[in-house]
Amino acid sequence: MTGALAPVKPLTALDRCDRCGAQAYIRATLPVGGELLFCAHHGRQHVAALRDKGADILDESARLSETPSKANNDER
Repeated sequence: MTGALAPVKPLTALDRCDRCGAQAYIRATLPVGGELLFCAHHGRQHVAALRDKGADILDESARLSETPSKANNDER
């Protein structure tokens, strides 16, 4: 073991909220091992308490407010 942390993989559409089953945008990695996944709504409810207990938080909820890029259309 090198002691280096494994890279955190981004959340995908397959990752689901442990509370309601919606798409997860927040991952809480617990100090005792394991992780919890939350949608943005449930993440906002629980993230402060989890952080206080030492959880590492990956919050990708900003992706919800991104505007998709326009497709490149060929005009002929």
